[in-house]
Amino acid sequence: MSKKEQPIIVGLDIGTTKVVAIAGRKNEYGKLEILGFGKSESQGVSHGVVMNIEQCIRSIEQAIEKCLLSNPNLEIKEVYVGIAGQHIKSLQTRGDRVRTRIDEEISKEDIDLLIRDQYKTYIPAGDQIIDIVPQEFMVDSTPNVIDPVGMSGVKIGANFHIVTGDRNAIRNIKRCVDKANLNTRDLVLQPLASAAAVMNDEDLEAGVAIVDIGGGTTDMAVFYDGVLKHTAVIPYAGVNITNDIRNGLGVLRAQAEQMKVQFGTALADEANANAYITIPGLRGLPPKEISVKNLANIIQARMQEILDYVVYHLKQIGLDKKLYGGIILTGGGAQLKHIIQLTEYVTGLGARIGYPNEHLSGNDTETMMNPMYSTCIGLILRGYHDYENGRLRFVGEGGNIMHISAEEAKAIAENLKVVEDTVETEEGEDAETKQRKNVKRSENFKKLFDGFKGKFMKLFEEVDDQEME
Repeated sequence: MSKKEQPIIVGLDIGTTKVVAIAGRKNEYGKLEILGFGKSESQGVSHGVVMNIEQCIRSIEQAIEKCLLSNPNLEIKEVYVGIAGQHIKSLQTRGDRVRTRIDEEISKEDIDLLIRDQYKTYIPAGDQIIDIVPQEFMVDSTPNVIDPVGMSGVKIGANFHIVTGDRNAIRNIKRCVDKANLNTRDLVLQPLASAAAVMNDEDLEAGVAIVDIGGGTTDMAVFYDGVLKHTAVIPYAGVNITNDIRNGLGVLRAQAEQMKVQFGTALADEANANAYITIPGLRGLPPKEISVKNLANIIQARMQEILDYVVYHLKQIGLDKKLYGGIILTGGGAQLKHIIQLTEYVTGLGARIGYPNEHLSGNDTETMMNPMYSTCIGLILRGYHDYENGRLRFVGEGGNIMHISAEEAKAIAENLKVVEDTVETEEGEDAETKQRKNVKRSENFKKLFDGFKGKFMKLFEEVDDQEME
């Protein structure tokens, strides 16, 4: 399929400190090309939860406006939106179903019925089941079945990972996007989106914990034996570090944020004890000198608390010693100096920074190779997963479009034909071989999204909220 036939997908990451909109389209080699980028300061969002609808709408509009300014040919109508927040919770359950037509092979319908039964699971009042992820299946007495479709058996069962969230918090995010004159194509759990952007095939097999340190929350997704084992949202992140610096050193919020970014380190032992930061005095007061060592001590204390939560969640599922792929740190907080060393010290596992460059074309890697954009890149990948599975409209049928002239379209098509006929990789692989590898790769990552059988958008199909009886 040529490049001009691929849809343009827009990811919208509504965070506590920033709102990011990125428009992307896959090229002929299955790599994402960034067509538009916009970022604005987030207002009205605290720890992933919308606190002020009007301010949040303005932040979304500013991010989309900047994205359109970066490429005037774009027209954005629909977006994939990330969802997190401290209201997101998860639980494990077990379900079984006895089949009535035992002479026939197990079909996808049987699996769907088994998953549908799990919506009867008890959850606290006010919460809503967002998604149900099957983990290991069991057919009769055969355990650890990855895909039971096509097998024979009387009884099928599975362990399930159920993700829940506050219904009103989810609705508020949807309302903000709607009032910004955008159509929410789907809501995607942010840890899952980040994981798809920074993981590779080896990570999925070895077992990893994705730790996305954002502005308001730290999102966590744990993978083991190729399946999603656990998700969690820790209600501490970059904003808490900034507040600690502000209160501990008696400076303004903007000054605290600037010190954290420019001089902050996650390991106090690595800070220079003789270095000082001079802060201008307020309204005629003398300047204040801040010790870099004291700054590092404040940052390390909060980061260590966040990582203690990570270890706690890993111990809850018995994987604190079994993740051979270690910890993958991403999100804006992953840019702190010496964060890898502190993570390895606290968790006892290997750690690395996860950059969202696994799926990007070479031209965009340098621009977008920042862990704070992992979620947004992952949202675009979710859109392409829907498209490749027939759940997304074609370009020109109400989706996002890019206006180009007939001459430009013809030139693009001719250039693509030349590329498809002649391009070879450095290893001597032709375009067709590389495309087959990309198809195989997308099949491996399909697990990340296909496990989520529930539809976020079902939550919003009702015209009016139902009154409590």
